[in-house]
Amino acid sequence: MPILVTLSTTLRACVADYNPATGLTVEWDGPVNAGELAEKIGLPLREIKIVMRNGRHAGLEETIADGDRVGYFPAVGGG
Repeated sequence: MPILVTLSTTLRACVADYNPATGLTVEWDGPVNAGELAEKIGLPLREIKIVMRNGRHAGLEETIADGDRVGYFPAVGGG
């Protein structure tokens, strides 16, 4: 099943050849959650603070379905 993954800011450096304009399409057979998907593409789970599934907030345990869009975001600071 194809899953479109988008990465924000510092997480982009964790995936070789990641293109922020197109994201990353990952093929997966069988059930998967957002945490397993992140590990498969090389993201350190400790760096992920926000997960979005199809534009809605999700967690690392969220089950991902065929054709979903998943976004991973690190902690951000500002002031």
